[in-house]
Amino acid sequence: MGKVMVVGIGPGDPENMTLRADRALRNCDVIVGYHVYVDLVRDRYPGKEFLTTPMTQEARRCELALELAREGKNVAMVCSGDSGIYGMAALVYELRGENPSPEVEVIPGLTAACSGAALLGAPLTHDFAVISLSDRLTSWETIEKRLEAAADADLSIALYNPASRGRPDYLSRACGILLRRLPEDRPCGIARNIGRAGESREILTLGQLRRAQVDMFCTVFIGNASTKVIGGELVTPRGYRHG
Repeated sequence: MGKVMVVGIGPGDPENMTLRADRALRNCDVIVGYHVYVDLVRDRYPGKEFLTTPMTQEARRCELALELAREGKNVAMVCSGDSGIYGMAALVYELRGENPSPEVEVIPGLTAACSGAALLGAPLTHDFAVISLSDRLTSWETIEKRLEAAADADLSIALYNPASRGRPDYLSRACGILLRRLPEDRPCGIARNIGRAGESREILTLGQLRRAQVDMFCTVFIGNASTKVIGGELVTPRGYRHG
């Protein structure tokens, strides 16, 4: 019996992959994943068997990994960022059920909230919320409640999946919800293509963010009441005492 390793590969570049993730990918027999994520590691691990499924076939992807492990292969299922934060780890466990085999190992990775925050400065130094704007698996009504709760709690917010071809206005809608409670001049940031070709960053206000152009390769940050721009960097103080 083989095993399934659910591997968070970080934002995509090898420098932001953990040693543990690299070791798992070197030692596995098969690498499985969404084709965009598999392509990020394909050249680094030649000689492996690579299997992919489309974005909407997550369950099939996990079933495939479990089937291969039952056949005796060690399988690495790659996830962008972290394997347990909007990754495949939970679904692998759900589909395996109460059966203890095949063995499942979850290998964490650097999620976009961390890598995007570092690109912008230090916007998440205090308490924060991570919210996905994709309503493919979560209703918009639930997303709206979470945005309202995070704003009411004065949390810094990291927004995943801010827009796509099918929902180009979702970030604008989210900003509209936040602006009911937050000021237009609240400092915000956008991290684009983190750790990949075309990496860039933008610091702007919440009012400006409502009109910003973003896509699925962007992570958006909204500051809390203490967040400020210092030397061109987005910073949320923790409140440490000086001297």
